[in-house]
Amino acid sequence: MTIKVAVPKETAPGERRVALVPSVVKQLDKLGVETLIQAGAGETSGFDDADYEGAKVVGSAEELYAAADIVLRVQPPTVEDAGKLKEGSILLGFLSPHEGDSRIKNFLKRRITSFSMELVPRITRAQSIDALSSQASISGYKCALLAASRCSRLFPMLTTAAGTIRPAKVLVIGAGVAGLQAIATAKRLGAIVEAYDVRSATKEQVESLGGKFVETGVKAEGEGGYARELTAEEKKQQAEVLADHIAAADAVITTAAIPGKPAPKIIETATVERMKRGAVIIDMAAETGGNCELTKAGEDVEHKGVTVVGPKNIPSTAATHASEMYSRNLYNLLALLVKDGELNVDFDDQVIADSCLTHDGEVRHGPTRERLQGGNK
Repeated sequence: MTIKVAVPKETAPGERRVALVPSVVKQLDKLGVETLIQAGAGETSGFDDADYEGAKVVGSAEELYAAADIVLRVQPPTVEDAGKLKEGSILLGFLSPHEGDSRIKNFLKRRITSFSMELVPRITRAQSIDALSSQASISGYKCALLAASRCSRLFPMLTTAAGTIRPAKVLVIGAGVAGLQAIATAKRLGAIVEAYDVRSATKEQVESLGGKFVETGVKAEGEGGYARELTAEEKKQQAEVLADHIAAADAVITTAAIPGKPAPKIIETATVERMKRGAVIIDMAAETGGNCELTKAGEDVEHKGVTVVGPKNIPSTAATHASEMYSRNLYNLLALLVKDGELNVDFDDQVIADSCLTHDGEVRHGPTRERLQGGNK
């Protein structure tokens, strides 16, 4: 019996992406699967139902879930939708493994094999599956543009009949995928760019993009390409050095995040008060608490002439390209699970083993399992 791969319409507020774009349907055909897509699923990403040539358009989510052997999503399903998944089916998408216990318990009840894109290991052979990185690159680009549009000063140097306009100073905190893209974009826009990351290994990358690396004397390399959490003493030292650079900046873009934990507070209110009037902070970590004490997710906060912007779901603002990248990430993971039209869930494969959240009524992700067990005591 042919495996049915289904894509529902996203229902999370403000979500404009879709898990499958028309160009990837033909690639799915090569895997020997049948593709189903809910009517209107791609509209907010710029794709009409008619664009999905070769896919069957299904009217409702209920009908889609009932038929689906494999479901591809962007956002985690609601608790209700998780309960509609066909028993024993497979789910791929961003699943927020560090929260949403009721949803995960529904996966267990229905014996869903779920793969969380947040858990894809950061190893060379998994780069084409790394959706966190593909979406972060969009966030970095968009945040640089947002900083340029909200800042009261122009990014490039301009020589005009009215005199010379000096370029804006931009500070990017965090030099991961998003931060590096923000650095590159701000530099292309003509700004003077500084950047800081607790991982000293990023210095060369920052400088290769034309940025100046800020030295604080704090180094915090962690596992999986992320930074470890800083000690109280390290946080103090970091804050003191960064405060001077933040105060001198016209725009600050913060990208610091710790998986499964609230975003580290890097910019204190007192530091914001040292900034120039008309300066702007774009806090990319707003949805996980923010890197600035004043940040409010989804809102602009004005404080003594400084604007603190807390954008939400930034990749969704570039829904077409974000969906194209994400769709290819999902396809590359699916290609490991389906061989010649047959399911092949090989847990000896590190990518499959590490990214699996639940399987056959059990939680395979250690931290999630420990949290759920702790909640049952």
